[in-house]
Amino acid sequence: MKKKINETLAELLIGILFWGVIWQAGGVWFVRDKAGCSLGLWAGILTAGVCAVHMYRSLDRALDLSEKDAQKYMMSRSMMRYGLIIVVLLVLMITEAGNPLCGFLGVMGLKTAAYLQPLLHKVMEKRRR
Repeated sequence: MKKKINETLAELLIGILFWGVIWQAGGVWFVRDKAGCSLGLWAGILTAGVCAVHMYRSLDRALDLSEKDAQKYMMSRSMMRYGLIIVVLLVLMITEAGNPLCGFLGVMGLKTAAYLQPLLHKVMEKRRR
């Protein structure tokens, strides 16, 4: 079971990275501030990756708790991830180091990767054979 979960996490991270590469290759040509957009995008991609790993570890820990404790634990961990996303986007906005909209686009890589994970799993299974 543990190996299957690790494969799923790896596939999720690959999906997030793929999302970033696609937007970097395609989207950077349509903005004036290419560096700011790129920095924002990759800050969001990094944040999405950290959130994915944190979610994996939180779920692994929650499985050892009672149902009531697991619900509280997962709620608090979910709020931590949302807090991280807000902090990263605020830092991008306040410092103007990167585009916060591109940062949000990068964070959305987590959602996209979650939807694409079954497809990516099939592709990777075929390559392993």
